[in-house]
Amino acid sequence: MKLQLALDVLDSRKAMALAEATRDYVDIIEIGTPLMKHEGVQVLKKLRKAFPDKIIFVDLKTMDVGEYEADFCFSLGADIVSVLGVADLETIKGSIKSARKYKAKVLVDMINHPNKSKRTKEVEKLGADFVGVHSGIDQQQRGLSPLNDLKDICHVTNMPVFVAGGINLSNIDDIKKENPHTVIVGATITSSDNPALTAKEIKESLS
Repeated sequence: MKLQLALDVLDSRKAMALAEATRDYVDIIEIGTPLMKHEGVQVLKKLRKAFPDKIIFVDLKTMDVGEYEADFCFSLGADIVSVLGVADLETIKGSIKSARKYKAKVLVDMINHPNKSKRTKEVEKLGADFVGVHSGIDQQQRGLSPLNDLKDICHVTNMPVFVAGGINLSNIDDIKKENPHTVIVGATITSSDNPALTAKEIKESLS
C-alpha cells in the first residue's frame, strides 16, 4: 500500500522542504491543485529535478481539454495527472490519450460525482489507470468521510483505487481494511510539528 503526500501548500519552498523531510516514507509526491494554480509548472520542474526517484502526481482536476492539460504536465515529467469523473467522457478520453503518448498514467477523481460506481465502470472501459475516492476539504468540514465510497468503489472495479479525505492515524486502520492501492495524506503531515515523524508513523501503519 503506497503513501502519497498531498502538497496543498501555496509556497513552493515549503513544498520542497516538506517533500525533502518525508522522502524516506512517501512513495508519491502530489502537487496539490492550490499549489499548481499558485506556482504553475515551475513547481513541477523543481520537484522532478529534486526527486527523480519519486512518482510525481499533478492534481490537475481537469474539467475540460483533457489532452491539452495533461500534455504540458507529462512533457515536464509528471507521472500521473488527475481528471474529474464529472467531466465529459471525451475530456477523460483526452487525458488518457495524452498519458499513452507519454507512457504515463491518469487518475479519475470521483469527487462530487452523483453515481461514482457507474462512472468508475465507464472510465475503466475507457482505459483509465486509477480511480480516486475523494472527500474534499469542504465536505470534511461537514463531517464526511471517504470510507463508504471507498467500500463501494473497491467492489466494482479492478482498477487500483486511491483514497483521500481527512485521513489520519485515528482512522487509517478503517481505510486500510478496504485495501486501497494508495492512501493520500495532506494536512495530517503538512501541518504536523514533525512531518517526517508523522509520515513515518502513517507509512508504518500501512505495512
